[in-house]
Amino acid sequence: MPSTPLPDPRPPTSHERHVGQPWNASYLDGPAPWDIGAPQPAVVRLAEVGGFSGPVLDVGCGTGDNALFIAARGLPVFGVDVAETALAIARQAADDRDVDVDFAMADALHLQRLYRRFETILDCGLFHTFDEVERIEYVASLASVADDGATLYVLCFSDIGADTGTHPVSKKALTSPFADNPAWQITTIAPEHLRTRFHDSTPAWLATIVRR
Repeated sequence: MPSTPLPDPRPPTSHERHVGQPWNASYLDGPAPWDIGAPQPAVVRLAEVGGFSGPVLDVGCGTGDNALFIAARGLPVFGVDVAETALAIARQAADDRDVDVDFAMADALHLQRLYRRFETILDCGLFHTFDEVERIEYVASLASVADDGATLYVLCFSDIGADTGTHPVSKKALTSPFADNPAWQITTIAPEHLRTRFHDSTPAWLATIVRR
């Protein structure tokens, strides 16, 4: 693992400006709050019912637990993040487990720079970190790498229920940027839960969205 993370040329996102540090800093002093050392239960359930087909993009993959789980089921997976420390941990985990996954640094707001297309895209815990303006850009960015008919899963904190997570979003806030973009069709949005290091069950949404 590199002792000095690679420089990040991106302008800071709204979350980074709010907390006063880049995403990479979240991984420098031990596991991040969202780093549970295992795939999210919702992702496991999706995989068990055949919800993923490859190639798969895990956007905002962090230390790679979801990507590694999906890849271990025999699918080609590409995980991207802006935190080089997280990516180094993910690569080491892939080597340790002998699981074939590609991990790379990439800006989720400019995924077109990947010059790749995917049949399934997973966003587990990234959407809710963007502000309203960034979400519009993000939705367009996702469309740029989605095959026609591709499935996108968005798992994000919900504003409904007790003990909501950081940056919880309403159902309207989740649907609006996709409804306003002709590339996407929302199939379902259902209540779900996300695990964190501090809570086993934080209110969330799970949206299934299809590339037209």
